[in-house]
Amino acid sequence: MISVDEAFSILNKTTFSPQEVEVRLHDAHTFILAETLISPISMPPFRQANMDGFALSLHHELTYDIVGEIKAGDFFDGQLHPGEAIKIFTGAAVPDTAEAVIQIEKVTVKNRKLQLHENVKPETNVRPLGSQIEKGTVALEKGSFVNPAAIGFLAGLGLTSVRVYAKPKIGIVITGNELVQAGQPLPSGKVYESNAIMLQLALQSAHYYQLNSYQVEDNFEATKSVLQQAIEENDVILISGGISVGDYDFVGKALESLAVETLFYKVNQKPGKPLYCGRLKDKMIFALPGNPAASLTCLYVYVLPTLDRISGKNASYKSSISKPLAHDYEVNNSRSQFLKAIILDDEVTILPHQDSSMLDSFALANALVFVEEGFYLLERGVKVAVYLLKRIE
Repeated sequence: MISVDEAFSILNKTTFSPQEVEVRLHDAHTFILAETLISPISMPPFRQANMDGFALSLHHELTYDIVGEIKAGDFFDGQLHPGEAIKIFTGAAVPDTAEAVIQIEKVTVKNRKLQLHENVKPETNVRPLGSQIEKGTVALEKGSFVNPAAIGFLAGLGLTSVRVYAKPKIGIVITGNELVQAGQPLPSGKVYESNAIMLQLALQSAHYYQLNSYQVEDNFEATKSVLQQAIEENDVILISGGISVGDYDFVGKALESLAVETLFYKVNQKPGKPLYCGRLKDKMIFALPGNPAASLTCLYVYVLPTLDRISGKNASYKSSISKPLAHDYEVNNSRSQFLKAIILDDEVTILPHQDSSMLDSFALANALVFVEEGFYLLERGVKVAVYLLKRIE
């Protein structure tokens, strides 16, 4: 059995090679850029009105002659002379011979005459050419996360495709004779299966959508066959249950028979002691404990950072922050613990029901508090290591 830090160290030393792919801009959403993007145009590509009003060729009077109109998308190729104005709408191109735009609320229009309520300084309400970005400069750096704003920004520059780091295909293998699907009658000795949907949604909330699901009963040949299929069809395989040492836990034996290299097995932590991590060529295999809270804890702490690294993110396994504890807490365990907790008013409260089989407190949690093994008291106000569970980018 190894420590949490040793497990982190082993994963850090494991070589991950993100793969680059070119995708349509729309499909790049939630991916990581694999290239630095240079703007092919200036934005805006012309001097632009930032509100409805009148473009002015300034002179020393407050009265102007109105000589036309420019809608967004139109281009005025004439010339304004001092004392002339042209009606203009937000986003439209400001003529080169207009020095400023006055908003419509600050003028009075009568016939073809414009009366200003106040003087206007040059460049008022005019977005300069290239004020957002100039042609030939960096639009987004390699390694940037592509969120909706990035998509909109790049689309506005005329880009239609980008190079990103590919995300792994993930196989979720659920084991156990005791499992029954929700909605079916529950015979004595059976429990409803919950890990598959829990893991799927946790992965989707972290922007991983290429998911394949498998279920297998506790039988060696069946387990081996399903695991072989999952390994062939996916880049990362998550196995729920069957990794302990019971008579009907066949995952370990099946992985060994498939020549999977064991990176580590069993971590001195609670929950999640029977965590397994292995590798077969360029495939990563995690066998998670069958207890739901233990399975989800291991997903957040070990699996998601691994997926992020494979996907081109600069992810760390030690991604905790410090928060003050809202109450006293007595640590009384020979294993390190990841405790379900909730952050409120910048303080962290450790929740009840920490058993590895209990998800009710996990449903309320937005953090995990990590405490080292031992027998000691954490007093209120002391700062503790906190892993955030909210993964909205």
